[in-house]
Amino acid sequence: MTADPFRSRTGTGRARRSACPRRLQFVLGALLALLLALGAAGPALGAGPAADRARDPGPARGGAEVVDVTQVADRQVDLSVRSTALGGRTVKVRLLTPDGWDPTDRRQHWPTLWLLHGCCGDYTSWTGATDVAQIESLRDALVVMPEAGRTGWYSDWWNHGEGGDPAWETFHTKELRHLLEHGWGASANRTVAGLSMGGQGALLYAARHPGMFKATAAYSGSSHPLLDDESVNRLLGFFAEDGNDPLRVWGDPVAQRRIWEAHDPFHLAERLKSLPVYLSSGDGTPGPLDEPDAAHDALEADFNRQNHALAAELERVGAKHLTTNFYGPGRHTWPYWERELHASLPMLLEAMDVR
Repeated sequence: MTADPFRSRTGTGRARRSACPRRLQFVLGALLALLLALGAAGPALGAGPAADRARDPGPARGGAEVVDVTQVADRQVDLSVRSTALGGRTVKVRLLTPDGWDPTDRRQHWPTLWLLHGCCGDYTSWTGATDVAQIESLRDALVVMPEAGRTGWYSDWWNHGEGGDPAWETFHTKELRHLLEHGWGASANRTVAGLSMGGQGALLYAARHPGMFKATAAYSGSSHPLLDDESVNRLLGFFAEDGNDPLRVWGDPVAQRRIWEAHDPFHLAERLKSLPVYLSSGDGTPGPLDEPDAAHDALEADFNRQNHALAAELERVGAKHLTTNFYGPGRHTWPYWERELHASLPMLLEAMDVR
């Protein structure tokens, strides 16, 4: 079984480096509490522009709703969202908010970067292991970092033909999107990026939901899981994490090949060819950001082969805006993903017209 890529970051992550100033924390906390309280009041709010701006939109189409809000650091807000697509469970979403963000002002709609975590991380991974909260250019955008399960794979699970919980893709692209755009300042001006499992998710969401994202970036992403038996078996191993039945996710790779192809970015290249796409990966050998005695990383080597295959397929179908950084030596670790986030941000922000 391949080593857990999230745990492999030991020693490379960062603690959050700034705390919310006490006054700002109090003011924003009061605003968020007011928003939820007014939303709960419903019809008792009465008419009027101020009431309309403050009213919580309530459950999204499909039944998701924000049930709690926590200010965790300067410009960092955690939403607790109860989701019908996830069987009524409550999961977290971290927002990195722009300067001037006010969730009670419904006239505000910010360019939105969706930043997706990998296996076996969570909604705190990006802020905990990178400097994303300190990037100045992101002060003009809303960054959305949603929970996606340790091995949810950004998919509505097949569940042996029964569907149902978990439906991560539905939660993100329908329920959460609606909530954020009708109550938390997100706009329809969106880009998406992710690492490893989240890199595959970023490519899948851009391909499977035409028009939803204006650009996509994948760092060491699982971009062609059907490349060969090694790639298939590695992914099935991840699906089996925590004692899960690996066939619940997309089914058998032979019997349910159609479902696997529908979740393989290589087979969706035609749908990506008109978008700005950024692909990066190392070759698995220890690189400049690794410990001197680090071992060869078979996972990164596999994903590197997958990304080369996807890049070639995108070129074959006439991709107009493909950027690749296959940087040679480098393992499946956070220092590279932080660097690649910085490298791809100009493309992602330009697609949203953020200068």
